Amino acid sequence: MALLEILHFPDPRLRELAQPIEDIDQTLQTFIDDMFETMYDAPGVGLAATQVGVAKRVAVMDCSEKKDQPIVMINPEIISSEEPVKTDEGCLSVPDHYDNVTRFKRVKWRAQDRDGKTYEAEAEGLLAQCVQHEIGHLDGGLYIDKLSRLKRERIRRKFEKRAKQEDSA
Repeated sequence: MALLEILHFPDPRLRELAQPIEDIDQTLQTFIDDMFETMYDAPGVGLAATQVGVAKRVAVMDCSEKKDQPIVMINPEIISSEEPVKTDEGCLSVPDHYDNVTRFKRVKWRAQDRDGKTYEAEAEGLLAQCVQHEIGHLDGGLYIDKLSRLKRERIRRKFEKRAKQEDSA
């Protein structure tokens, strides 16, 4: 397994629309393992392929306390959602920034597992938030898109300044 580089905002690859996965092969299995290793190392509770520069519809999550309940979503889609709520959110691609956004408290989604078997699942709370967040990445979005234009621009300037400082160091 290998740690993958997590892209940071405003990298344009974060805006790519992830393409459906047709073949679930050994290359994908290895990539999924690498995504889990990267997510746990970060540390985070979810990671979408677009966050590591791969525009494929696959994401991994584990919102459990003990980090022993890994979930793989291949070609996921939300099929129902209920009860909008304000929640504090962050992202591995927007490090050290958290803000309140509106998500749904409960969601039901359909996806394929790592073996290609289609499943449906329901979640609420943090897992529901994570499902929405990761599918948002696969659709080319970031949680900061839910913020005001002024807040997004302030965040963009902060990250552009940080990138310049890192480049000159």
